[in-house]
This record gives sequence, structure tokens and C-alpha cells, in this order.
Amino acid sequence: MDNAYKIKVQNVTKEYDLYKSQSEKLRSFFSLSNSKVPHFWSLMGISLEIKPGETLGLIGVNGSGKSTLSNIISGIIPQTTGIVDVRGDTSIIAIGAGLRGNLTGLENIRLKALMQGLTNPEIDALMDDIVSFADIGDFLYQPVKSYSSGMKSRLGFSIAVHVNPDILIIDEALSVGDDTFYQKCVDKIAEFKDEGKTIVFVSHSLKQIEILCDRVAWIHYGTLKEIGATDKVVKDYRAFTKWFKAQTKKEKKHFQRQMKENQKAFDIDAYQKQVTEERQQADPDNANVAAAVKKDFYGSVISEKMSLSNRILTTVVGVLFVLICLVNISGHSVSQVVEHPSSIFQPETVLHDPNATTSTK
Repeated sequence: MDNAYKIKVQNVTKEYDLYKSQSEKLRSFFSLSNSKVPHFWSLMGISLEIKPGETLGLIGVNGSGKSTLSNIISGIIPQTTGIVDVRGDTSIIAIGAGLRGNLTGLENIRLKALMQGLTNPEIDALMDDIVSFADIGDFLYQPVKSYSSGMKSRLGFSIAVHVNPDILIIDEALSVGDDTFYQKCVDKIAEFKDEGKTIVFVSHSLKQIEILCDRVAWIHYGTLKEIGATDKVVKDYRAFTKWFKAQTKKEKKHFQRQMKENQKAFDIDAYQKQVTEERQQADPDNANVAAAVKKDFYGSVISEKMSLSNRILTTVVGVLFVLICLVNISGHSVSQVVEHPSSIFQPETVLHDPNATTSTK
């Protein structure tokens, strides 16, 4: 892979545990349950690079992993394995992404801009341009939860493009709204392209992809099916969709079920072994290939389950917390409880010092 990249994704996977309830999820986090939880791999080893100033389109059927990949690149969710190297500040545009429903549009503008690192004076200077571009009228002063999807897209797009990010990620944000706003968005994206900014464009509209993108990556049920020149990849994707539409209803369901089963059956250990073998073949004299691959897979990943040391610490803290609560309820001092633990359950009992003398009237 070329070193001159703006975004690098290497051996990235994303696993989701299919919990049946919140309590099951909590038990798994604390590693209190030994029962096996079904897994679903939204991404199964994606590797690609995006060059500075390039507009890369992401296409694929619903549930293929496009939005998962864009969210990982933007830092919204973590990957399960792999390297994600983003050289610059990102701003993602998706319907309602980052908008707080109970806040007004005006309050959301300030909140999102502050989250992007802008100061209040900088936000004040941009406010009129953001409001004018969004063009949502008096709804600017209403809670976002009352907005239509088109209005949310307008507001989110306007905020994102005016905070001047290095990398712009657009996830189906142009699929809603009227033609006038669509053209404003296309003109703004073209302006960003002329400025040499890097853009990741996720869309089901192949016409939009053909107009805006330099290259296209076809994500197919968690795998990178193809990446290359826009006309070539779009042509192949159209051929696939044509084939799929020609299938009977039963054949379509069978195909989709098989793809989903493959995502459930994905073996991360086998994939890691495969990557290790490929690197060993490319560099047979390197004795540290296995360690390097393991580091690439898990070196920059935050575990989503509690480690053994954290479990021990949490248990100790929990025991101390319960002890303190019981002490307060019993009305005895800590020293008394330590010397006479059973006194916790005897709140009416007065502890006497056997060496003390009692006075009588």
C-alpha cells in the first residue's frame, strides 16, 4: 500500500454480539456468564486507503457494512480488530447524526461546532452562514425531535460543511430533501473537492456516485468486493443488482440468508492465521510476523469486555460499598463491625467491652 494516504483501513472487522436482553449484555460485560452469545460480523477484514484530495464512494446493498465502516472512520464506533489511521479532522453528515432531539436547531449548531473544536466567537462568526444554508425557517428555534428527516439532514449538512473539516464523510445525507437543497449540497461538495479536501461518500444513488466520486469501493456483506475506478466498479455493481433482481423471491431470500450466515460464521482467529501466512510468504526471513500481525489486529483496539484486573478491582470496591452501607444501617462503628461482624445483622444489640466495669445503683 502507498504511504501517501489520508485514511488507512487495514484488516478492520466489526463484531456485534446478538444479546437477547440488557441483563445478558451486562453479564457478558462483567464476564459473569459462560453462555455463548451469537455473533454477527458487520465487517470481515476490510483493507483500503484513501488518498488526500480524493472522493471515495462506498456502495453496496442494505446491511452490507457501508455505514459501519464510515462510522468507524469518523470515530463514532470502535473497530473490533485492525488499524484505522485517519490523518486529519473528520466531520460526518448523516440524517440526525450527532443532533440532540431535546435541543433546538440553534442549540445544536453551537453544540456540534463546540464538539468540532470551534470557539464561541468562531461559532458566532459562522452562525449566519450555517442558518442561511440550512434554510429551515422558524424551526431553527424548535426542538430537533420535531423535525422531519429532510430538515435534520439540512441542519446536519450545513453544520458539517461550515466547520471546515479536513475529511468530510457523507452517509446518505443527500437521499432526502428537495432538488434545490440537493443542488446546494452538490455545489458545496464540488467546492470542497476543488479545495483538495478528502471525501467519503456513502450512497445508494449510483448517479450521485458517478458524478462526485473519483474511485468507488463496493462493500458486499461485510467484505470488500471491489475497489477501483468509478465507471468499472459501478458497472460491475449494476450487473450484480440486475442479476439479483432477476432471481425469484425464494432465490433472493436464500441468497440473503446465506450471506448473513457467512457473517455469523466468520472466524476471526482463522482470518488472523490467514493474514499471518500471507505475510510470512511475502517475508519468509522475518521471524516476528505472527507478533506483528497480532499487534496490528489488537494493538489499537479498546476491549469491549472487562479485564481480569478490572473485575477484581470492581469486586473489591463492590464489597467495600456493601460493607459501608450495612455499617451505616446497623448504627455501629467500622471497628465494632470488624471485631464483631455478626453485629451488622443485630442493630438493637449494644456491644460491650468485656473488660469494662459496670456501675450499679
